[in-house]
Amino acid sequence: MISFDDRHGPEDAAPPAAYPDLSVPDWYRDAKLGVFVHWGLFSVPAWADVLDRSDVTAQNAYARHQYAEWYANTVRIAGSPTRERHERLYGVGYSYEDFADDWHPAPDAAAGIVDLARRAGARYVVPTTKHHDGFCLWDSATTPFTAVRRGPSRDLIAEIADAVRDAGLRLGLYYSGAHDWHASEFPALTSNDELFALRRNDPQFAAFAAAQLRELIERFAPDLLWNDIDWPDAGKYGGPDSLQELFRAHLAAVPDGLVDDRWGVPVHGVLTREYQDIAEVQEEPFESTRGLGLSFGFNADESAEHALDGTALIRLLADVVSKNGNLLINVGPRADGSIPALQARALEELGEWLGRHGAAIYGTRPWFHDAVRVPPEGVRFTLGNDADGHAVLHALLLDPTAGPVTLDDQVSVAIREIAREPGRDGPVSLTPDPGERGVAVVTLPLR
Repeated sequence: MISFDDRHGPEDAAPPAAYPDLSVPDWYRDAKLGVFVHWGLFSVPAWADVLDRSDVTAQNAYARHQYAEWYANTVRIAGSPTRERHERLYGVGYSYEDFADDWHPAPDAAAGIVDLARRAGARYVVPTTKHHDGFCLWDSATTPFTAVRRGPSRDLIAEIADAVRDAGLRLGLYYSGAHDWHASEFPALTSNDELFALRRNDPQFAAFAAAQLRELIERFAPDLLWNDIDWPDAGKYGGPDSLQELFRAHLAAVPDGLVDDRWGVPVHGVLTREYQDIAEVQEEPFESTRGLGLSFGFNADESAEHALDGTALIRLLADVVSKNGNLLINVGPRADGSIPALQARALEELGEWLGRHGAAIYGTRPWFHDAVRVPPEGVRFTLGNDADGHAVLHALLLDPTAGPVTLDDQVSVAIREIAREPGRDGPVSLTPDPGERGVAVVTLPLR
Protein backbone atom coordinates (compact mmCIF):
# COMPACT_ATOMS: atom_id res chain seq x y z
CA MET A 1 0.00 0.00 0.00
CA ILE A 2 1.16 3.52 -0.78
CA SER A 3 1.56 6.09 1.99
CA PHE A 4 1.41 9.37 0.09
CA ASP A 5 2.84 11.48 2.91
CA ASP A 6 6.19 9.77 2.31
CA ARG A 7 6.44 11.28 -1.19
CA HIS A 8 8.20 14.66 -1.37
CA GLY A 9 9.87 16.35 -4.31
CA PRO A 10 11.59 17.86 -6.17
CA GLU A 11 14.32 18.50 -3.61
CA ASP A 12 14.76 22.15 -4.59
CA ALA A 13 11.03 22.96 -4.38
CA ALA A 14 9.51 25.17 -1.68
CA PRO A 15 10.50 24.16 1.88
CA PRO A 16 7.99 23.47 4.66
CA ALA A 17 8.31 27.04 5.96
CA ALA A 18 6.83 28.38 2.71
CA TYR A 19 3.46 26.76 3.48
CA PRO A 20 0.72 27.91 5.84
CA ASP A 21 -0.25 25.98 8.96
CA LEU A 22 -2.09 22.83 7.85
CA SER A 23 -3.08 21.56 11.30
CA VAL A 24 -6.10 19.27 11.45
CA PRO A 25 -9.05 21.33 12.81
CA ASP A 26 -11.28 20.19 15.66
CA TRP A 27 -14.44 20.02 13.52
CA TYR A 28 -12.80 17.31 11.47
CA ARG A 29 -11.54 15.37 14.48
CA ASP A 30 -15.04 15.51 15.98
CA ALA A 31 -16.81 14.47 12.76
CA LYS A 32 -15.41 10.90 12.60
CA LEU A 33 -17.47 9.83 9.57
CA GLY A 34 -17.51 11.11 6.02
CA VAL A 35 -18.99 9.74 2.83
CA PHE A 36 -16.84 9.68 -0.30
CA VAL A 37 -18.78 9.80 -3.58
CA HIS A 38 -17.12 8.40 -6.71
CA TRP A 39 -19.50 9.36 -9.49
CA GLY A 40 -18.45 10.19 -13.02
CA LEU A 41 -18.08 8.89 -16.59
CA PHE A 42 -16.80 5.62 -15.15
CA SER A 43 -20.28 5.12 -13.67
CA VAL A 44 -21.63 4.53 -17.19
CA PRO A 45 -19.66 1.36 -18.07
CA ALA A 46 -19.58 0.56 -14.32
CA TRP A 47 -17.20 -2.34 -14.55
CA ALA A 48 -13.91 -3.72 -13.28
CA ASP A 49 -12.54 -7.25 -13.29
CA VAL A 50 -13.33 -8.69 -9.85
CA LEU A 51 -14.96 -12.07 -10.44
CA ASP A 52 -11.75 -14.08 -9.87
CA ARG A 53 -8.82 -12.33 -8.20
CA SER A 54 -6.82 -15.46 -7.43
CA ASP A 55 -4.30 -14.94 -10.23
CA VAL A 56 -3.76 -11.17 -9.82
CA THR A 57 -0.05 -10.37 -9.46
CA ALA A 58 2.07 -7.23 -9.29
CA GLN A 59 2.71 -7.70 -13.01
CA ASN A 60 -0.95 -7.77 -14.11
CA ALA A 61 -2.62 -5.77 -11.31
CA TYR A 62 -3.18 -2.70 -13.48
CA ALA A 63 -4.62 -4.74 -16.36
CA ARG A 64 -6.89 -6.42 -13.78
CA HIS A 65 -7.52 -3.21 -11.79
CA GLN A 66 -10.26 -3.64 -9.19
CA TYR A 67 -11.23 0.05 -9.26
CA ALA A 68 -14.02 0.74 -11.75
CA GLU A 69 -13.13 4.45 -11.71
CA TRP A 70 -9.87 3.45 -13.44
CA TYR A 71 -11.77 2.21 -16.50
CA ALA A 72 -10.27 4.93 -18.75
CA ASN A 73 -6.79 3.57 -18.03
CA THR A 74 -7.55 -0.14 -17.93
CA VAL A 75 -9.41 -0.06 -21.25
CA ARG A 76 -6.22 1.16 -22.93
CA ILE A 77 -4.15 -1.84 -21.81
CA ALA A 78 -3.95 -4.38 -24.63
CA GLY A 79 -5.37 -7.75 -23.64
CA SER A 80 -6.98 -6.50 -20.45
CA PRO A 81 -10.41 -7.94 -19.57
CA THR A 82 -11.74 -4.37 -19.63
CA ARG A 83 -10.50 -3.79 -23.21
CA GLU A 84 -11.96 -7.11 -24.39
CA ARG A 85 -15.33 -6.46 -22.74
CA HIS A 86 -15.46 -2.84 -23.95
CA GLU A 87 -14.88 -3.78 -27.58
CA ARG A 88 -17.44 -6.57 -27.36
CA LEU A 89 -20.16 -4.35 -25.85
CA TYR A 90 -19.46 -0.95 -27.40
CA GLY A 91 -17.35 -1.63 -30.48
CA VAL A 92 -13.73 -0.93 -31.36
CA GLY A 93 -14.42 2.67 -32.44
CA TYR A 94 -16.24 3.70 -29.26
CA SER A 95 -13.86 5.52 -26.91
CA TYR A 96 -14.11 6.01 -23.18
CA GLU A 97 -14.74 9.73 -23.66
CA ASP A 98 -17.79 8.94 -25.81
CA PHE A 99 -19.50 8.03 -22.53
CA ALA A 100 -19.61 11.78 -21.84
CA ASP A 101 -22.55 12.12 -24.22
CA ASP A 102 -24.33 9.02 -22.89
CA TRP A 103 -24.41 10.03 -19.24
CA HIS A 104 -27.79 11.35 -18.09
CA PRO A 105 -28.18 11.51 -14.28
CA ALA A 106 -31.64 11.67 -12.75
CA PRO A 107 -32.85 15.17 -11.79
CA ASP A 108 -32.84 14.40 -8.05
CA ALA A 109 -29.62 12.38 -8.00
CA ALA A 110 -27.54 14.78 -5.89
CA ALA A 111 -30.24 15.16 -3.27
CA GLY A 112 -30.62 11.39 -2.97
CA ILE A 113 -26.91 10.77 -2.58
CA VAL A 114 -26.55 13.41 0.15
CA ASP A 115 -29.68 12.27 1.96
CA LEU A 116 -28.25 8.76 2.26
CA ALA A 117 -25.00 10.20 3.64
CA ARG A 118 -26.99 12.17 6.21
CA ARG A 119 -28.99 9.12 7.26
CA ALA A 120 -25.77 7.12 7.56
CA GLY A 121 -24.57 9.58 10.18
CA ALA A 122 -21.88 11.23 8.08
CA ARG A 123 -20.77 14.70 9.09
CA TYR A 124 -19.04 15.51 5.78
CA VAL A 125 -19.38 14.49 2.12
CA VAL A 126 -16.57 14.38 -0.45
CA PRO A 127 -17.66 14.06 -4.12
CA THR A 128 -15.20 13.59 -6.95
CA THR A 129 -14.98 16.84 -8.94
CA LYS A 130 -12.53 15.46 -11.52
CA HIS A 131 -11.05 11.99 -11.52
CA HIS A 132 -7.99 10.90 -13.49
CA ASP A 133 -10.04 10.78 -16.70
CA GLY A 134 -10.12 14.61 -16.71
CA PHE A 135 -13.92 14.98 -16.87
CA CYS A 136 -15.00 17.96 -14.74
CA LEU A 137 -18.30 17.67 -12.90
CA TRP A 138 -18.52 21.44 -12.39
CA ASP A 139 -18.85 24.30 -14.87
CA SER A 140 -15.15 24.90 -15.48
CA ALA A 141 -13.85 27.64 -17.77
CA THR A 142 -10.63 25.68 -18.31
CA THR A 143 -11.96 22.93 -20.59
CA PRO A 144 -15.08 21.96 -22.56
CA PHE A 145 -14.77 18.41 -21.17
CA THR A 146 -17.35 19.01 -18.44
CA ALA A 147 -20.71 17.78 -17.24
CA VAL A 148 -22.22 21.14 -18.18
CA ARG A 149 -21.12 20.98 -21.82
CA ARG A 150 -21.59 17.26 -22.41
CA GLY A 151 -24.30 14.69 -21.65
CA PRO A 152 -25.49 15.68 -18.17
CA SER A 153 -25.77 19.37 -19.18
CA ARG A 154 -25.67 20.25 -15.48
CA ASP A 155 -23.23 21.43 -12.83
CA LEU A 156 -23.30 18.31 -10.69
CA ILE A 157 -20.88 19.63 -8.06
CA ALA A 158 -23.05 22.71 -7.55
CA GLU A 159 -26.04 20.43 -6.99
CA ILE A 160 -24.17 18.24 -4.51
CA ALA A 161 -22.67 21.24 -2.70
CA ASP A 162 -26.10 22.82 -2.28
CA ALA A 163 -27.55 19.57 -0.97
CA VAL A 164 -24.64 19.08 1.45
CA ARG A 165 -24.97 22.57 2.89
CA ASP A 166 -28.78 22.28 3.09
CA ALA A 167 -28.30 19.09 5.12
CA GLY A 168 -26.01 20.91 7.57
CA LEU A 169 -22.96 18.85 6.60
CA ARG A 170 -19.41 19.85 5.75
CA LEU A 171 -18.28 19.78 2.12
CA GLY A 172 -15.08 18.19 0.89
CA LEU A 173 -13.99 18.09 -2.74
CA TYR A 174 -11.87 15.38 -4.36
CA TYR A 175 -9.58 16.55 -7.17
CA SER A 176 -7.08 14.58 -9.28
CA GLY A 177 -4.03 16.83 -9.22
CA ALA A 178 -1.47 14.43 -10.66
CA HIS A 179 -3.36 12.87 -13.55
CA ASP A 180 -5.62 14.19 -16.29
CA TRP A 181 -5.62 11.61 -19.06
CA HIS A 182 -7.74 13.91 -21.23
CA ALA A 183 -4.98 16.54 -21.16
CA SER A 184 -1.95 14.26 -21.54
CA GLU A 185 -0.56 11.79 -24.06
CA PHE A 186 1.12 9.21 -21.85
CA PRO A 187 0.47 5.51 -22.44
CA ALA A 188 -1.70 3.58 -20.02
CA LEU A 189 -0.26 3.14 -16.53
CA THR A 190 0.78 -0.43 -15.77
CA SER A 191 2.59 -0.18 -12.41
CA ASN A 192 2.91 1.85 -9.22
CA ASP A 193 6.18 3.26 -10.51
CA GLU A 194 4.41 4.60 -13.60
CA LEU A 195 1.65 6.01 -11.41
CA PHE A 196 4.12 8.66 -10.29
CA ALA A 197 6.46 8.77 -13.30
CA LEU A 198 3.96 9.12 -16.15
CA ARG A 199 2.38 12.42 -15.19
CA ARG A 200 2.73 15.97 -16.44
CA ASN A 201 4.94 18.28 -14.42
CA ASP A 202 5.32 21.15 -16.88
CA PRO A 203 4.41 24.78 -16.04
CA GLN A 204 1.43 24.79 -18.41
CA PHE A 205 -0.20 21.82 -16.74
CA ALA A 206 0.60 23.17 -13.28
CA ALA A 207 -1.15 26.42 -14.20
CA PHE A 208 -4.10 24.45 -15.61
CA ALA A 209 -4.45 22.43 -12.39
CA ALA A 210 -4.08 25.59 -10.28
CA ALA A 211 -6.82 27.33 -12.27
CA GLN A 212 -9.19 24.41 -11.74
CA LEU A 213 -8.46 24.17 -8.03
CA ARG A 214 -8.89 27.91 -7.70
CA GLU A 215 -12.31 27.65 -9.36
CA LEU A 216 -13.36 25.02 -6.85
CA ILE A 217 -12.15 27.10 -3.91
CA GLU A 218 -13.79 30.31 -5.10
CA ARG A 219 -17.08 28.74 -6.15
CA PHE A 220 -17.63 26.18 -3.41
CA ALA A 221 -15.40 27.11 -0.41
CA PRO A 222 -14.84 23.45 0.47
CA ASP A 223 -14.06 22.58 4.06
CA LEU A 224 -11.71 19.84 2.84
CA LEU A 225 -9.49 19.76 -0.26
CA TRP A 226 -8.85 16.08 -1.01
CA ASN A 227 -6.18 15.86 -3.67
CA ASP A 228 -5.12 12.53 -5.16
CA ILE A 229 -1.74 11.01 -6.08
CA ASP A 230 0.46 14.15 -6.26
CA TRP A 231 0.65 17.68 -7.67
CA PRO A 232 2.49 18.86 -10.82
CA ASP A 233 6.09 19.52 -9.82
CA ALA A 234 6.17 22.92 -11.54
CA GLY A 235 3.53 24.08 -9.06
CA LYS A 236 5.64 23.26 -6.00
CA TYR A 237 7.93 26.29 -6.26
CA GLY A 238 6.98 29.95 -5.75
CA GLY A 239 4.64 32.26 -7.62
CA PRO A 240 0.91 33.04 -7.83
CA ASP A 241 0.03 29.55 -9.14
CA SER A 242 2.11 27.76 -6.52
CA LEU A 243 0.60 25.19 -4.23
CA GLN A 244 1.44 27.21 -1.13
CA GLU A 245 -0.54 30.16 -2.54
CA LEU A 246 -3.47 27.88 -3.33
CA PHE A 247 -3.43 26.63 0.26
CA ARG A 248 -3.44 30.23 1.48
CA ALA A 249 -6.40 31.04 -0.78
CA HIS A 250 -8.25 28.04 0.59
CA LEU A 251 -7.62 29.00 4.22
CA ALA A 252 -8.61 32.60 3.48
CA ALA A 253 -11.95 31.35 2.16
CA VAL A 254 -12.32 28.66 4.87
CA PRO A 255 -10.26 29.56 7.98
CA ASP A 256 -10.84 26.13 9.53
CA GLY A 257 -10.29 24.36 6.23
CA LEU A 258 -8.30 21.18 5.81
CA VAL A 259 -6.22 19.45 3.14
CA ASP A 260 -5.04 15.86 2.86
CA ASP A 261 -1.53 14.44 2.39
CA ARG A 262 -1.46 13.61 -1.33
CA TRP A 263 0.33 16.65 -2.74
CA GLY A 264 3.92 15.42 -2.93
CA VAL A 265 5.27 18.24 -0.76
CA PRO A 266 7.01 18.23 2.65
CA VAL A 267 3.87 19.29 4.55
CA HIS A 268 0.48 17.69 4.91
CA GLY A 269 -2.90 18.01 6.49
CA VAL A 270 -4.68 14.81 7.49
CA LEU A 271 -2.93 11.54 6.70
CA THR A 272 -4.83 9.17 4.40
CA ARG A 273 -4.77 5.38 4.50
CA GLU A 274 -6.50 3.57 1.62
CA TYR A 275 -7.75 0.01 2.12
CA GLN A 276 -5.27 -0.39 5.00
CA ASP A 277 -5.71 -1.96 8.41
CA ILE A 278 -4.12 0.18 11.13
CA ALA A 279 -2.80 -2.00 13.94
CA GLU A 280 -2.41 0.45 16.81
CA VAL A 281 -3.53 3.81 18.16
CA GLN A 282 -1.88 6.60 16.18
CA GLU A 283 -0.36 9.78 17.57
CA GLU A 284 -1.43 11.77 14.51
CA PRO A 285 -5.02 11.97 13.18
CA PHE A 286 -5.57 9.99 10.01
CA GLU A 287 -8.37 9.20 7.58
CA SER A 288 -9.10 5.63 6.59
CA THR A 289 -10.80 5.39 3.23
CA ARG A 290 -12.15 2.53 1.17
CA GLY A 291 -15.17 1.49 -0.85
CA LEU A 292 -17.96 -0.59 0.57
CA GLY A 293 -16.76 -3.19 -1.93
CA LEU A 294 -13.52 -3.63 -3.86
CA SER A 295 -14.01 -0.49 -5.93
CA PHE A 296 -14.77 3.16 -5.33
CA GLY A 297 -16.69 3.70 -8.58
CA PHE A 298 -19.79 1.53 -9.06
CA ASN A 299 -19.00 -1.93 -10.39
CA ALA A 300 -22.11 -3.77 -11.53
CA ASP A 301 -20.33 -7.12 -11.11
CA GLU A 302 -19.70 -6.70 -7.39
CA SER A 303 -21.96 -8.69 -5.09
CA ALA A 304 -22.38 -9.31 -1.37
CA GLU A 305 -19.26 -11.48 -1.27
CA HIS A 306 -17.16 -8.44 -2.19
CA ALA A 307 -18.82 -5.91 0.12
CA LEU A 308 -19.05 -4.86 3.76
CA ASP A 309 -22.44 -5.46 5.31
CA GLY A 310 -23.83 -3.21 8.05
CA THR A 311 -22.19 -5.08 10.92
CA ALA A 312 -18.76 -5.09 9.26
CA LEU A 313 -19.10 -1.38 8.51
CA ILE A 314 -19.97 -0.55 12.12
CA ARG A 315 -16.98 -2.56 13.33
CA LEU A 316 -14.73 -0.77 10.85
CA LEU A 317 -15.87 2.64 12.09
CA ALA A 318 -15.32 1.65 15.73
CA ASP A 319 -11.86 0.32 14.95
CA VAL A 320 -10.77 3.40 12.97
CA VAL A 321 -12.12 5.95 15.46
CA SER A 322 -10.52 4.15 18.40
CA LYS A 323 -7.11 4.51 16.72
CA ASN A 324 -7.38 8.28 16.14
CA GLY A 325 -8.92 8.11 12.70
CA ASN A 326 -11.89 9.26 10.69
CA LEU A 327 -13.60 6.85 8.32
CA LEU A 328 -14.27 8.16 4.82
CA ILE A 329 -16.44 5.38 3.45
CA ASN A 330 -17.23 5.49 -0.23
CA VAL A 331 -20.45 5.08 -2.16
CA GLY A 332 -20.38 4.47 -5.88
CA PRO A 333 -23.67 5.59 -7.40
CA ARG A 334 -24.98 4.18 -10.65
CA ALA A 335 -24.82 6.49 -13.65
CA ASP A 336 -28.32 7.80 -12.90
CA GLY A 337 -27.23 8.67 -9.34
CA SER A 338 -29.12 5.92 -7.54
CA ILE A 339 -27.28 4.00 -4.81
CA PRO A 340 -27.31 0.19 -5.17
CA ALA A 341 -29.25 -1.54 -2.40
CA LEU A 342 -26.14 -3.43 -1.26
CA GLN A 343 -24.43 -0.14 -0.40
CA ALA A 344 -27.53 1.64 0.89
CA ARG A 345 -28.41 -1.11 3.38
CA ALA A 346 -24.98 -1.08 4.99
CA LEU A 347 -25.02 2.71 5.35
CA GLU A 348 -28.54 2.74 6.76
CA GLU A 349 -27.60 0.13 9.38
CA LEU A 350 -24.60 2.24 10.32
CA GLY A 351 -26.84 5.27 10.73
CA GLU A 352 -29.25 3.34 12.94
CA TRP A 353 -26.38 2.20 15.17
CA LEU A 354 -24.97 5.72 15.40
CA GLY A 355 -28.41 6.92 16.41
CA ARG A 356 -28.05 4.75 19.52
CA HIS A 357 -24.34 4.99 20.19
CA GLY A 358 -23.13 8.19 18.55
CA ALA A 359 -21.81 9.45 21.90
CA ALA A 360 -19.14 6.73 21.76
CA ILE A 361 -17.99 7.98 18.34
CA TYR A 362 -18.64 11.66 17.60
CA GLY A 363 -16.37 14.14 19.37
CA THR A 364 -14.33 11.41 21.06
CA ARG A 365 -10.58 11.00 21.23
CA PRO A 366 -8.49 7.83 21.38
CA TRP A 367 -7.27 6.39 24.65
CA PHE A 368 -3.48 6.61 24.66
CA HIS A 369 -2.00 4.08 27.04
CA ASP A 370 0.87 1.64 26.63
CA ALA A 371 -1.41 -1.23 27.55
CA VAL A 372 -3.89 -0.43 24.79
CA ARG A 373 -1.65 0.94 22.04
CA VAL A 374 -2.61 -2.27 20.28
CA PRO A 375 -6.21 -2.80 21.45
CA PRO A 376 -7.18 -6.12 23.00
CA GLU A 377 -8.87 -8.57 20.68
CA GLY A 378 -12.53 -7.73 20.17
CA VAL A 379 -12.47 -4.47 22.16
CA ARG A 380 -11.85 -0.87 21.15
CA PHE A 381 -11.80 2.25 23.36
CA THR A 382 -12.73 5.91 22.94
CA LEU A 383 -12.67 8.80 25.40
CA GLY A 384 -15.67 11.10 25.50
CA ASN A 385 -18.29 12.66 27.72
CA ASP A 386 -21.66 11.52 29.00
CA ALA A 387 -24.90 13.52 28.71
CA ASP A 388 -23.93 15.57 31.76
CA GLY A 389 -20.48 16.41 30.43
CA HIS A 390 -18.59 14.00 32.68
CA ALA A 391 -15.58 12.20 31.19
CA VAL A 392 -16.18 8.58 30.23
CA LEU A 393 -14.27 5.70 28.70
CA HIS A 394 -16.29 3.86 26.07
CA ALA A 395 -15.47 0.19 25.55
CA LEU A 396 -16.74 -0.94 22.14
CA LEU A 397 -17.26 -4.70 21.99
CA LEU A 398 -16.95 -5.79 18.38
CA ASP A 399 -18.90 -9.03 18.75
CA PRO A 400 -21.75 -8.74 21.27
CA THR A 401 -22.92 -12.29 20.48
CA ALA A 402 -19.73 -13.64 22.05
CA GLY A 403 -20.96 -12.56 25.49
CA PRO A 404 -18.95 -10.94 28.30
CA VAL A 405 -15.32 -10.03 27.62
CA THR A 406 -12.75 -10.29 30.41
CA LEU A 407 -9.73 -8.08 29.83
CA ASP A 408 -6.22 -9.20 30.68
CA ASP A 409 -4.48 -7.92 33.80
CA GLN A 410 -2.48 -5.19 32.05
CA VAL A 411 -5.52 -3.61 30.40
CA SER A 412 -7.63 -4.07 33.54
CA VAL A 413 -5.06 -2.22 35.65
CA ALA A 414 -4.90 0.56 33.07
CA ILE A 415 -8.69 0.98 33.18
CA ARG A 416 -8.71 1.06 36.99
CA GLU A 417 -6.07 3.78 36.93
CA ILE A 418 -8.48 6.19 35.25
CA ALA A 419 -11.97 4.81 35.97
CA ARG A 420 -14.09 4.77 39.09
CA GLU A 421 -13.65 1.40 40.75
CA PRO A 422 -16.33 -1.07 39.59
CA GLY A 423 -16.25 -2.46 43.12
CA ARG A 424 -13.50 -5.04 43.25
CA ASP A 425 -9.95 -5.75 42.21
CA GLY A 426 -8.95 -8.18 39.51
CA PRO A 427 -9.78 -8.37 35.83
CA VAL A 428 -12.39 -6.03 34.35
CA SER A 429 -15.30 -7.83 32.73
CA LEU A 430 -17.39 -6.05 30.11
CA THR A 431 -20.90 -7.33 29.46
CA PRO A 432 -22.71 -6.30 26.26
CA ASP A 433 -26.40 -5.84 25.70
CA PRO A 434 -27.31 -9.29 24.33
CA GLY A 435 -29.70 -7.75 21.83
CA GLU A 436 -27.17 -5.32 20.34
CA ARG A 437 -26.30 -5.67 16.66
CA GLY A 438 -22.96 -4.74 15.26
CA VAL A 439 -20.94 -3.26 18.14
CA ALA A 440 -21.99 -3.02 21.79
CA VAL A 441 -20.89 -0.09 23.93
CA VAL A 442 -20.07 -0.29 27.64
CA THR A 443 -19.47 3.14 29.19
CA LEU A 444 -17.19 3.47 32.23
CA PRO A 445 -17.25 6.76 34.19
CA LEU A 446 -13.87 8.39 34.80
CA ARG A 447 -12.70 10.05 37.98
